[in-house]
Amino acid sequence: MKLAKRLSAAALAVLMAASVSACGDSGSSGDATGSTSTESEALVTTEPGKELNDSQKEQIASLTDNSALDKELSNKTIKWLAHYDINPSAGATKGTELELFEQKFEGKVEWVVADWDSRYTKLASLVLSHESPDFFPADDMDTFPKGAIKAMFQPIDDYVDLDSELWKESKNYCDQFLFNGKHYIAVIYPEPNLVCIYNTKTIEDNSFDDPAELFQNDEWTWDKFQEMCKEFTNAEEEKYGLDGYWYANAISQTSGKPLIGMEDGKLVHYLNDPEVAKAQEFMYNLQKDNVCFDRSSNNWSTRGKGETGDGLGSYLTLFIPTGLWAIQNTPEKVKLIGDVEAGEIMFVPMPRNPSGDGTYYIGSRVHGYNICSGAPNPEGVAAYLDCCQVAYQEASNIGEEVLREDYKWNDQMIEMRNKCYELCKEHPVFDLQNGVSDDLDTTMMDVSQATMITGGGTTTWTECVGTYEKKVQWLLDQANNNIATEPTK
Repeated sequence: MKLAKRLSAAALAVLMAASVSACGDSGSSGDATGSTSTESEALVTTEPGKELNDSQKEQIASLTDNSALDKELSNKTIKWLAHYDINPSAGATKGTELELFEQKFEGKVEWVVADWDSRYTKLASLVLSHESPDFFPADDMDTFPKGAIKAMFQPIDDYVDLDSELWKESKNYCDQFLFNGKHYIAVIYPEPNLVCIYNTKTIEDNSFDDPAELFQNDEWTWDKFQEMCKEFTNAEEEKYGLDGYWYANAISQTSGKPLIGMEDGKLVHYLNDPEVAKAQEFMYNLQKDNVCFDRSSNNWSTRGKGETGDGLGSYLTLFIPTGLWAIQNTPEKVKLIGDVEAGEIMFVPMPRNPSGDGTYYIGSRVHGYNICSGAPNPEGVAAYLDCCQVAYQEASNIGEEVLREDYKWNDQMIEMRNKCYELCKEHPVFDLQNGVSDDLDTTMMDVSQATMITGGGTTTWTECVGTYEKKVQWLLDQANNNIATEPTK
């Protein structure tokens, strides 16, 4: 089975952060450390980011007296290893948490450049050579538990007071990422991993019910979704109901269960869960309806240009399940999806199971961070993390101002975004399939697409489970045996 191209994006949620970084596997791979001039030139942009305006900076200044930030830093620089920069660039607006870190502590975030493919290789090399960076993004749900097992990350407990008033709400989510009784991810909040993005002009031109209205009326179900995809699809006119890289996981997680999760400190799979089976049967029937753009005929890429393709903007694709990062940017950056200023871009949660418990489940991710093993300045990272929490809790209005003024979002988009975040907070569906091991990651790429792979090779969920269950369980057993012991050095 052909594996989907792995793309990623890290979007600092607008509830707290005004900067958004859309990230892919850009740059070229280098030596064992991933540090070549070619890579740096590919990743580092000279286009400057946008500062907050004066009134926004004044609001951030008023937060510097928060007692939760009452500490001193002897080292004001923290080193950030990732495939994107926290510092704003390419026209993005500076995040409120970074502005607060700079104002309160005169802090500085130094980017240790890495591309998507080499970031873990580079991290391992730096840790082993005692030149560790300080922190690493957990947003892509691929750091836990493998990062703890391999001793690439250290517990946050010695530096972040999860029992404090500042962290009391986030602690519930941090508790879901325990390794040998220690917390390894500083979760600021959960956020939607995948939502269903569409172009309102396409909806209107085809006389479809608006998915946002269907959702508001609690009528946005698998049945309606399938009906619209089937009616829209016309291969002769190159029109398809679905495109993108992530619709299989997006639909599967509407079951309310991940494929790989944790129970009582142990990794488990949910391949035999009846709700997962129902979602997978729905997915199999969708694929049989041929509503998906055939990526196998396009070098396993989406239609056209960009990480999301240009099918929405050309009115040839009905739905693309992807992250909100795809539309949290300037009108110029999102034009392949539609004209945001004309109100063309909209999104909803993925549809719910009409025979389920009535909940709209959204595949979730964390907005959070890992502290690297051997970090030279973990205290500085902790101060930055506290700034993230203060900004999230006290400066959400700035994020909405950026959405409206810089990214030209309308009220309906902002209201829907808030609702999606509420659903994630109430019922997070965290899937750890990419965070256990390289072998499980590869295996789960096949499993997660088995009922919806385009270009042939589609199997029923029963056949998929029969083929992969023993291997998945063996790989989980291997990881669980490591979790029960001290991290490898």
